[in-house]
Amino acid sequence: MTALLTLTVLVLVAIAIWQMTKIFELSQLKAEETGVATDKDNKYNGYLMFAFLFFIYGITIFSFAKYSKVLLPEASSAHGGGYDQLMWVSFAIIFVVQTITQALLHYFAYKYRGEKGKKALFFADNDRLEFIWTIIPVIVLAGLILWGLYTWTNIMDVNDEDDPLIVELYAQQFNWTARYGGEDNVLGDASVRLIDIDRANVLGLDESDPNAADDILVKELHLPVGRKVNFMMRSQDVLHSAYMPHFRAQMNCVPGMITQFSFTPTITTEEMRRNPDVVDKVKRTNTLRAKWAAEGKPNSDPWEFDYVLLCNKICGKSHYNMQMKIIVETEEEYNKWIAEQATFKETVASAE
Repeated sequence: MTALLTLTVLVLVAIAIWQMTKIFELSQLKAEETGVATDKDNKYNGYLMFAFLFFIYGITIFSFAKYSKVLLPEASSAHGGGYDQLMWVSFAIIFVVQTITQALLHYFAYKYRGEKGKKALFFADNDRLEFIWTIIPVIVLAGLILWGLYTWTNIMDVNDEDDPLIVELYAQQFNWTARYGGEDNVLGDASVRLIDIDRANVLGLDESDPNAADDILVKELHLPVGRKVNFMMRSQDVLHSAYMPHFRAQMNCVPGMITQFSFTPTITTEEMRRNPDVVDKVKRTNTLRAKWAAEGKPNSDPWEFDYVLLCNKICGKSHYNMQMKIIVETEEEYNKWIAEQATFKETVASAE
């Protein structure tokens, strides 16, 4: 970081010196200086346009080669494939259009550079050209928008079909709590006004509601693979956003209302840990952490991949640390885990 700051300062000093030199030159009265670009100036500028074109193409290729490895692995939800496909098609269209238009822009800047005695040919207007360069973007963008709306409609189809698991995600500065519906898979009523820390009622469940008695509150989210999950989301204090990147899922958690999102996990945690992209990422991360450990730096323990729930809204000073581990497992493993968890009724009874 220090080296980067030093380099930045040196570059800025060099620019300042160069600017002062130009100011000095402009302050000198010279009869031969007219301030009008010569053919030589225009030729150099044309070459510089080509040089910048190669630079932006070079930095684009370098970025793809260097940083593609930091992208997310394959989607771990049923809807994630369609989401990724739409994103990559959009990227491809943008990349192709950018490549062609930038190449033409820089080529024409050189080809039609100013030359003494040469007058540029121009059209005041051309209805056919204007129609072509208007209708093509309209068709492409309309197609992407319609495709996006169709994908969004399918993703946001939250319903009770296929016997979904009902889970509440409760957000507060700066942690998450998950609540399961218990044996009846029905969440009890809740309100922030009913929160009673002394009775271990941290989510404000209505103790008079029979459906709340068997609810299960946990700090680690477990999901059975292949089963649809309907998430109900609340916030206790400020605007949060439940972001599960590996499942391509995100929904705001808004104080005073319940928001919903639904998806079906398709890859267990153990299966994802064997994914080649994840294996490579873990290897690179632990190589770096081993170096940190040798230098006595913090956060240097070996890392193992886990799905994670993050907050994607800047909700306060500890926003960066607001996350919860997600474990996707088989139905049998999930049933065994959920059977070991205490119900809300048992938690309250133990607190009394």
